Amino acid sequence: MDAPAPLQSAADEQDDITIARREYEDENVITVDFGRDVEAHLDIVGNTAIVVAGDRQFEFEIPDEATDVTTNDGMLVITE
Repeated sequence: MDAPAPLQSAADEQDDITIARREYEDENVITVDFGRDVEAHLDIVGNTAIVVAGDRQFEFEIPDEATDVTTNDGMLVITE
């Protein structure tokens, strides 16, 4: 699973946003860190995730293969 396009574009354009992908035996995890001292807040409406991180907002369709989308320690976590 790849990071949703709006998040990948933001990470490509802004140095403070980083995306990490981890593959484990039973799951894959994408973690998006929006920068130092920036808390991410998540709202899900239907199949759309809305993330507010500081003064920025990101919206994306939740990937079909995602089993969980949440925040943890201010970071967005997408689990497959």
